Amino acid sequence: MKYREWQEQVPKAITDDILWRSEIYRKALFAGDLAWFDTRKLIKDRSLVSLADQLYRATGSISANVAEGYSYASGKNQARFYEYALGSAREARDWYFKSRRTLGDSVSEHRLALLTEIIRQLLAIIPKYRGLHLKEETIQYEKTPMSILLQPAPMPED
Repeated sequence: MKYREWQEQVPKAITDDILWRSEIYRKALFAGDLAWFDTRKLIKDRSLVSLADQLYRATGSISANVAEGYSYASGKNQARFYEYALGSAREARDWYFKSRRTLGDSVSEHRLALLTEIIRQLLAIIPKYRGLHLKEETIQYEKTPMSILLQPAPMPED
């Protein structure tokens, strides 16, 4: 699935909202949509149903929390929801790592890179809204060029 083609499929009710201007929201929504396809593959193996559920919930939670945080006027309230999104992004990345044997290398590597980019962006914006530094050590995440993330996203095979 190509990112640009996916964007064209997103309903106007979403793309006409000012929230759509937020790159992090668009990436998180894309990750959540990709997770739908990935979890369809995972649930074919009964032993992975719980993992698929956790993965889908965590991935969907990222954009939902960004959307909710974006809606607050208070920077501290915004930061709180962006922190929730950060936790969900890290959780989703963890579940993708655990599902790599079923989803395959290309799918897993793409999803891990996309989620790492979302995490990197959240870590950059949270202190701006919080007005403080995060309690964790600063980690230099390697930035994945958008040209790589915008290539066709690998899809799980049946």
